[in-house]
Amino acid sequence: MLELRLVQGSLLKKVLEAIRDLVNEANFDCSGTGFSLQAMDSSHVALVALLLRAEGFEHYRCDRNLSMGMNLNNMAKMLRCAGNEDIITIKADDGSDTVTFMFESPKQDKIADFEMKLMDIDSEHLGIPDSEYQAIVRMPSAEFMRICKDLSSIGDTVVISVTKEGVKFSTSGEIGSANIVCRQNQTVDKPEEATIIEMQEPVSLTFALRYMNSFTKASTLSDQVTISLSSELPVVVEYKIAEMGYIRFYLAPKIEEDEEMKP
Repeated sequence: MLELRLVQGSLLKKVLEAIRDLVNEANFDCSGTGFSLQAMDSSHVALVALLLRAEGFEHYRCDRNLSMGMNLNNMAKMLRCAGNEDIITIKADDGSDTVTFMFESPKQDKIADFEMKLMDIDSEHLGIPDSEYQAIVRMPSAEFMRICKDLSSIGDTVVISVTKEGVKFSTSGEIGSANIVCRQNQTVDKPEEATIIEMQEPVSLTFALRYMNSFTKASTLSDQVTISLSSELPVVVEYKIAEMGYIRFYLAPKIEEDEEMKP
């Protein structure tokens, strides 16, 4: 038996909107510690990892580990029927092939039940090692979203370079090129507007903007985004979800063609 009650139902709606363009179908894994998802996009270029810890739910009951395969577009359609203030409860019986979403209005004067069929989805769980990163950038998520959007009107890729001067986002395309530099900025009264750079060594990597723009859909979940970079590793773009967890996107850097030509 599984029963999860989330008072901030809008969080779940935002999570779905953030990942459904990237991943069509995925297994939600429920255990005693939390509600999680790990899935790759259809082209196997990006990985998304979601964790909602059990403590973040008003009521969390998971009698045994359960994996529920869901079509995320269908799940998003159902969640759109919930009001932003609604309390969302997710229920599933052991061995059942359906999951029930219950939406309660804050005054409890309206309750809606939506039942959705589960799917059998083959997915291998990838062990993601905790790595040391050469550079970690924390910046306002709205700023990062704006930069990715602006640059994608000029080029297809973004070069993210971190030096002691700051973090530089660069692109070039047929119409020209652009560079946007964000300097470290901790002196603001509002911590959510700070840009903080922790750098062990300078790093410069190239990524597809199409994916970066997709990741920034999670900006509604958090005022800040953390971008972790290392030359040999995929970038990690992380958004914290209130006090209860995170959504992390992993994307392998693009290798420059001229580097590939070297013997």
